[in-house]
Amino acid sequence: MPTSSTTNSDDLCQICGKQAICNGMGVIKYEVPIDHPNFGKLFRCPNNPPSQDITWRDRLRALGNLSAYAEQTFANFEYDLMQLLPAEQASLEHAFNTAQRFAEHPQGWLLLEGEYGCGKTHLAAAIANYHVDQGDSVLFITVPDLLDHLRAAYGPSSEVGYDEMFESIRNAPLLILDDLGVENPSPWAQEKLFQLLNHRYVKRLPTIITTNVDINTLDSRIRSRMLDRDVVSRVIINAPDYRSKVQNERKELQTSLTLYKDMTFETFETNRFANAEEQQNLIKAAESAYSFAQDPQGILLLIGDYGSGKTHLAAAIANYRSQRGDKVMFVTVPDLLDYLRVTFNPSSPATFDQRFHAVRNVKLLILDDIGTENPTAWVKEKLFQIIDYRYVAKLPTVLTTSKNFEQLDERLQTRLLDERRCYTLAITARSYSLRRRLQKR
Repeated sequence: MPTSSTTNSDDLCQICGKQAICNGMGVIKYEVPIDHPNFGKLFRCPNNPPSQDITWRDRLRALGNLSAYAEQTFANFEYDLMQLLPAEQASLEHAFNTAQRFAEHPQGWLLLEGEYGCGKTHLAAAIANYHVDQGDSVLFITVPDLLDHLRAAYGPSSEVGYDEMFESIRNAPLLILDDLGVENPSPWAQEKLFQLLNHRYVKRLPTIITTNVDINTLDSRIRSRMLDRDVVSRVIINAPDYRSKVQNERKELQTSLTLYKDMTFETFETNRFANAEEQQNLIKAAESAYSFAQDPQGILLLIGDYGSGKTHLAAAIANYRSQRGDKVMFVTVPDLLDYLRVTFNPSSPATFDQRFHAVRNVKLLILDDIGTENPTAWVKEKLFQIIDYRYVAKLPTVLTTSKNFEQLDERLQTRLLDERRCYTLAITARSYSLRRRLQKR
């Protein structure tokens, strides 16, 4: 128990606002025998744990070079993005779980390997931030910066001598070395890195290393230690560049919907320039589409003439679900096919498999104007594969077409005729522009 405070029990501590047990000092001593290892030592007041001390955490981040990575946590690391292939998702999930276990029980080394932008630095920073939140000291530094600091310590103007700096780095409670292998492999650099890593290897000090190079190209002495399975947990991340590929593709998937942001259920007109029969048809169509939007299941096929309102209702469904956090892809079929074809270009940032997987598995897929595409064998096959997959997997899908049902691909017709999973909504009202023109005559 902490020693009794001379502060009145009714007083509140100025640091934590709770009953004062530390006299406002933030530290306490424990009443223990003189031979106890805690005798005479100061400990952080239990009423003010590090997890609640923002100032202390910010100071730890600054000391550990983590200020720029304060937002990179386990909570915002995404490994289940639709744009990724299943194997890539599995690789990221394995890396995430391994990093999280290491954060909770930091023992030995964690080696994270992967291409630029795959998430390895995010995971390393998440581990660091986890420990900062616990009040632990962490040193996070890129290897080139580390070597620059050591070189600068030789200078006469350096505030910290080389020996003192090197000692503090190699004995850091938790050391994170980012981007090993991108440094200039001079004999001096190789020697310093070996001395540093060998010390931590022998002492079994918790260490995290990230690299995007083949470890077989590293100094053989360092490589042999990194391959020791008794000490090192090695994780190879097989995923694309999160920043330049996945994020850009996510934006591409959402681009079409932004063009239809004003098409909502509230802006859908059911009576303007429409006769009584058309009004009833439009009201029924809007109600059916809204019902689907509230609980999207199966495939909804909207059939109607150009300008009859089917695209408006499809966009309204998309906007409704998007506002509720669902991942939605809204795209015209010709644009979708262009989106897939461009992957055949050698300079494409994405492979065909990645984009095809993303389209097939997005939570809500809306294909506008099916039937306007050039019906080549390849086109028919890809469209059928997408719709058939979603039909079998029972993924919510909306299709719009101005064609007659019988004009659609025969294989699609067999799926769309299944009333257990598919619902056809025919908009028989004339197009808005035609109704308006005839009304003005």
